[in-house]
Amino acid sequence: MALDYAVIAAYVLGMIGMGWWGMRRATSKSEYLVAGRRLGFGMYSGTMSAVVLGGASTIGGVGLGYKYGISGAWMVFAIGLGILLLSALFARRIVKLKVYTVSQMLDLRYGGNSSLISGLVMAAYTLMLTVTSTIAYSTIFNVLFGLPKSVGVIIGGSIVVLYSVLGGMWSITLTDIVQFVVKTIGILFLLLPISLATAGGFDGIQQRLNDPAVFDVGNIGVSTIITYLLIYVFGLLIGQDIWQRVFTAKSPEVATWGGITSGLYCLVYAVAGAVIGLAGKALYPNIANKDEAFATIVENLLPTGVRGLVLAAALAAMMSTSSGALIACATVASNDIWRRRTDSDVHNNRMFTLAIGVVAIGIAVALNDVVAALTVAYNILVGGLLVAIIGGLVWKRGTRAGAMVSMALGSLTAIGFMVFVDVYANEAIYYSLGASLVTYVAVSLATPATDPAVLAQWDRRVAGEASEEELVNA
Repeated sequence: MALDYAVIAAYVLGMIGMGWWGMRRATSKSEYLVAGRRLGFGMYSGTMSAVVLGGASTIGGVGLGYKYGISGAWMVFAIGLGILLLSALFARRIVKLKVYTVSQMLDLRYGGNSSLISGLVMAAYTLMLTVTSTIAYSTIFNVLFGLPKSVGVIIGGSIVVLYSVLGGMWSITLTDIVQFVVKTIGILFLLLPISLATAGGFDGIQQRLNDPAVFDVGNIGVSTIITYLLIYVFGLLIGQDIWQRVFTAKSPEVATWGGITSGLYCLVYAVAGAVIGLAGKALYPNIANKDEAFATIVENLLPTGVRGLVLAAALAAMMSTSSGALIACATVASNDIWRRRTDSDVHNNRMFTLAIGVVAIGIAVALNDVVAALTVAYNILVGGLLVAIIGGLVWKRGTRAGAMVSMALGSLTAIGFMVFVDVYANEAIYYSLGASLVTYVAVSLATPATDPAVLAQWDRRVAGEASEEELVNA
């Protein structure tokens, strides 16, 4: 295990070093929050892939493959489809807006101030997204050192908070590129072929399990597949953590084609995770908790050194999503809730990042199920904000009143079903979306149309004719 420890230690020290380097670049709000809007195709595509494929996609994706077979790929597959749809349809427009948050986009489109409601919903979503990846750290540190969950969460979370606070989006971008490379090698080029070969390939898996259902793409259930598509495809269209990465692109073309490349990578990653989980089921059929499948496969199957690299890959996946969601939550808190509009107060943004990081670690210590936490996050996001955001992008008749009522009722409906029915209840997303859509259309049609001056300003920004300073100084 000494070599495994050395690989993990080198990786962690590298992340902290990049955080220190990023601190020297993050000298303004734009540099700290959106990397100066200067990322090219390679860095943009890599960092986008890193932020969406985190602990839930890696640990949770393998766990779903362990439980449902090939059909376990649907959750991560839906994430990939969401990135493809966002990049093809909306990325160009989002880049041209030159905003920092989704809530600022809503203010520009509808006029007035809707930031508090949308900001609270988005903050809840990004906080829970940070928590999901922070929870997953415990599996890696348990395999390496036999540490209890709470200790693993605190160690892993502290590392992410440290480099995120230091350099903001620049540190996160640099670490994400390293994390993207490490997890591509560790998951796709090492764990996937080794686990599949050890299980005897697909024929060997079939012989060991003697269950045709594990190769049925619908085994997880049609209703679950539909729910994954609604939650994750739509969630990826509107999440602050995703939009904030789009804001970093240096041009609309980079955002479009870099995002499409990232989406295709996610589809491959989805299938790989399910296959790894399926091979693990054939090799180790008695794992009680599906979320322990990944760590069990790595611990028992891989040789020293290779095991360290694959564990580093899993750690990379968790840290990339956690850090991206952390700075997204801090951005929303500082720009939409606290609302201090200054381009030079980097210290203020660092303090928000630190405070939210500490809160996320505390919540992660108290929770256990990464997929449940991710479901909560996306239900609140999609049920509360999807209709108002997409409606604002595609329907000129949508009004601020319609958006406000839609956001409030959709969020409350989603929360109500999760509290009084079940966290995994498919009805949460169905009814919240329905309530949000009906109220958005009805209230918009019943209230005066948006002021033409507001729409004219919106059209200027969508056309890329306005500067970032207009928003900062508004």
